Amino acid sequence: MTKTLGLIGSGMIGGMLARLAVAAGLDVVLSNSRGPETLADLVAELGAQARAATPAEAAEAGDLVVATIPLHAYDRLPAAALAGKTVIDTMNYYPERDGRIAGLDTRQVTSSALVQRHLADSRVVKACNNIFFISLLTAARPAGAPDRSALPIAGDDPAAKADVAGLLDTLGYDTVDIGTLADSWRSEPGTPVYVRPYFPGPPPFGASEDVLHRWFQETRGPGVAAARVKELTDIAIRNHAGERLPGRLTSD
Repeated sequence: MTKTLGLIGSGMIGGMLARLAVAAGLDVVLSNSRGPETLADLVAELGAQARAATPAEAAEAGDLVVATIPLHAYDRLPAAALAGKTVIDTMNYYPERDGRIAGLDTRQVTSSALVQRHLADSRVVKACNNIFFISLLTAARPAGAPDRSALPIAGDDPAAKADVAGLLDTLGYDTVDIGTLADSWRSEPGTPVYVRPYFPGPPPFGASEDVLHRWFQETRGPGVAAARVKELTDIAIRNHAGERLPGRLTSD
């Protein structure tokens, strides 16, 4: 059972996962590339269940660890500290930000497979990469809620996927196993399950984060059920990198 969630990266997705985890009664250990002192405001907001640390310390402390940094920095993840851990990879490949990565451009490998190569002694599970960061917070629902949404997960280790599914259940989501890390492209940018199914309508992009947050809170959709997530991931076609929906709608 997950009691402590470690986060390497505490930006948009990481910050929302931390909020959900604290609300569910978990402890969180936050980290980023700029140092623990830069997370003081977020730690103060989250309260006594949260503390800031270095990435290696967050890796060591977490029962499960979230890697939510820009993909181009994946090889800076602390492999030694993450050895033996299940690592939730939320990272997406955005060439305009990450630069060109040949193996991804030619579809010879998935981004999560690259992360797994770097973290050879960890168990990588792709999750939480296909949902807008505010949606991640506002779409969470208790188990059994009629409008509960599901998120796709992918990984090579069945036990690791079960652990991640258990965490996401605690945080407010059902899950759909879409296969191995080689299949994880099915939830990446440009695929049918990426971001837009979780919108209750056309959001006011360009508005401030406060306005966006209020809109997502007040404009609730019917949820994206597991059957719909499976349908959308099953029909996905793998495009060449760069063939994306306009803009980056999640943030690692």
